[in-house]
Amino acid sequence: MAGFGQRACVPWGMAMVPHPSVTLLLDLSEGDGAVYHLPGRDRRGSIVVGLIPGDLRATGPTRVDCLQIRLEPTAAAALLGVSTDLTGTVVALEDVWGREAARLEDRLRAATSWDERFAIAARTLRRPPVRRIDPEVAHAWRRTLTSGGRLRVDGLAAEVGWSRKRLWSRFGSQLGTTPKRAARLVRFDHAAHLLAAGHPPATVASETGYADQSHLHRDTLAFANLTPAAVATAPWLAIDDTAWPSQSTKTGSTA
Repeated sequence: MAGFGQRACVPWGMAMVPHPSVTLLLDLSEGDGAVYHLPGRDRRGSIVVGLIPGDLRATGPTRVDCLQIRLEPTAAAALLGVSTDLTGTVVALEDVWGREAARLEDRLRAATSWDERFAIAARTLRRPPVRRIDPEVAHAWRRTLTSGGRLRVDGLAAEVGWSRKRLWSRFGSQLGTTPKRAARLVRFDHAAHLLAAGHPPATVASETGYADQSHLHRDTLAFANLTPAAVATAPWLAIDDTAWPSQSTKTGSTA
C-alpha cells in the first residue's frame, strides 16, 4: 500500500507505468480528483487498474489525495473475483465492489492518519475469498515474480506437475494473461525499477535478461509507450519506495 498526495501550484499530469499487480486507486480528494485517460475514454474517482492496461495517463487539479493498493493477480482474483476480466482494462471501483466502494471511501476520508487508513483498508481486504485459485497457478505466479520473469514455461509446468498446455490454459483462465506475457511484464517491472534507480539502459538490459539494449527499448515502448530514458524519470514511480527510496511517500503493507 502507498498513500500519497499531489500538491502542485498548477494542474499536473503524468504517465502511469505498468506494474505486475492489479492496482486499486482510491481517490480521497475533496472536490475534483484525478482523471485517468485511456484511448477514447476517461475515468474519474476510484478505479481498479488491471494487468497491462495499455496507454494510461493521469491528470488532476492542484491537490489530490489517493490510497494505492497493489494486489498480486492471484489475490485480486480470489478477493475480487474479476482478475481475468480486469486484464487490459481500467474500471470504476464501484463496478467491482458496488456500494462497499463508497462506504470504504467514506471511512478512509474520515481517518485522521495514513496509518489508520492502512488499517481500515487491511481489514476490508481480509474478507473471505470469493473465488478459488489453483495452488499450482499461485505457485507459478510467485515463481515468475521471484525469478524476475526469467523462468521458462516448461520449467514452471514441471515444478507444479502439469503439462505446459494445462498450465497455459489454467493460468490464462484465472489470471487473464499467459505465463509468457506475465514473465515479460515482471521483467519489464524489474528493469523499470533499475532505470529509476539510475542504472544505464545497457546495464539494465544485461542484468534483467534482455538480449540487448534494443530489446529493452522495444519492451518499454510496448508496456509503457515510453523510452527507457523516459521510464527512468516517470513521476508515477515516485510513489514507489522501491524505485525511489529517498521519497517521503507514506507506505504500508499487509500480508
